[in-house]
Amino acid sequence: MEITYKDTHDFKEEDLKDLFLSVEWSSGHFPDKLVIAMKNFETVYSAWDGDKLVGLVSAMDDGIMTAYVHYVLIRPEYQGKGIGKELLKRTTDHYKDYLRIVVVSYNEEIEFYEACGFEKADDASPMFITELWT
Repeated sequence: MEITYKDTHDFKEEDLKDLFLSVEWSSGHFPDKLVIAMKNFETVYSAWDGDKLVGLVSAMDDGIMTAYVHYVLIRPEYQGKGIGKELLKRTTDHYKDYLRIVVVSYNEEIEFYEACGFEKADDASPMFITELWT
């Protein structure tokens, strides 16, 4: 297994569908929308094992102060191999001059993000209006 990393916004529907559904994210049922979303994100880094998309991080920003990490996902069989940390490192390096980088984490993933340098806020909670079920 040799993982290569890309800075691209162009993805095939099938690649995104397979990746998102591998982690049981309902957005994988909308691959046509995911293709457009990836083109619209300011920053997207992806991890590949040959021609297989195995991980992805995407972020949006205000151009100077705050960046929001939106998607971070790694195929289950590739988790624990440093791919997620590398994708986040590329993202935080990209935004190193920003005053704040924000990520919303599910509780079971907090340790991972803390290991990548993020800190849990004691006085804030994520809030959503969503049609997605994951």
